[in-house]
Amino acid sequence: MSSLTELKLVIAKKPTQLSPVIQRRNKLIKRLWEQIQLAKAQQSGSVFAPAKLRSYTDSETGLRKQIEVPKRIKPWHFTADNGKLCVQVRYGSAVLELAKGKSAVELANADQLIPTLEAIKAAVSAGEIDAQIEAAAMKLKSGFTK
Repeated sequence: MSSLTELKLVIAKKPTQLSPVIQRRNKLIKRLWEQIQLAKAQQSGSVFAPAKLRSYTDSETGLRKQIEVPKRIKPWHFTADNGKLCVQVRYGSAVLELAKGKSAVELANADQLIPTLEAIKAAVSAGEIDAQIEAAAMKLKSGFTK
C-alpha cells in the first residue's frame, strides 16, 4: 500500500472519441510515416508495399471475401525544373500550403529527404499546420455535397 501513496492519484475519464483535429492530424502523420518508409526503401533499393484488405464477391459462392493486396503509395517528392528535389505534403488529393503561397520544400539532394519528412511529421504532431489541414479537409469535404 505504501507504493500507491507515492503516486499522484486523480479522477480521470477516458474520452470516447478523438476530436476531428486530432483525427486529421493522425491521418496525415500516418501518410507521412508511409512516405518515410517509401524513401528508406528507395534508398536501400528495396520495395515498400504495405498490404491492405480488399473485399470482393466470389463468383462461385456469391459470398463476400477479403484478400490482402499491396497498397499503392505515390511518392510526394519529385524533381523540379531546376533539377532540385522537392517535397509536397498532401492531405487526400489536396496539396497543403506550408507557408503563404508556398507548397513545396526544396532539397539540395536526396539524402535530405528522410530528415525533411521527419521534420514535417514533427511539425504536424506539434499542431503547427492544423489550420492548413482544416482548410484542405473542408475543401475536400465540400466536393462530396450535392
